[in-house]
Amino acid sequence: MSDSTGVLVVDTVVVWAAATAAITAGLALLWAMVRGIRRIVARVDEIVDDWQGIPGRPGVEGRPGVMERLSGIEQRLSGVEHELHPNSGHSLRDAIDRVDRRTGQLADDQEQTE
Repeated sequence: MSDSTGVLVVDTVVVWAAATAAITAGLALLWAMVRGIRRIVARVDEIVDDWQGIPGRPGVEGRPGVMERLSGIEQRLSGVEHELHPNSGHSLRDAIDRVDRRTGQLADDQEQTE
């Protein structure tokens, strides 16, 4: 089997067509890789924005970052913990203990009168 057709013009067209097809396939592959990389970079950018937060701008509210949100959660949790332990007499736990003592006293008084 011969590599050429014997006609110079046909051989030239075949070589140029093969080269064009190879270049086009290479460019298509390169384009697919670039699109994939752009998607990955966009996702990483979203993750960074979520982590650091986004400042507000006209018409759009800002979003706090992860560390700022964690700080807010810790503050709220410390407020809840303050209410769960007896401390200054003003916590929810102190109020429950007072109600329990009064209920116990009322129950004792009720038993003594019967």
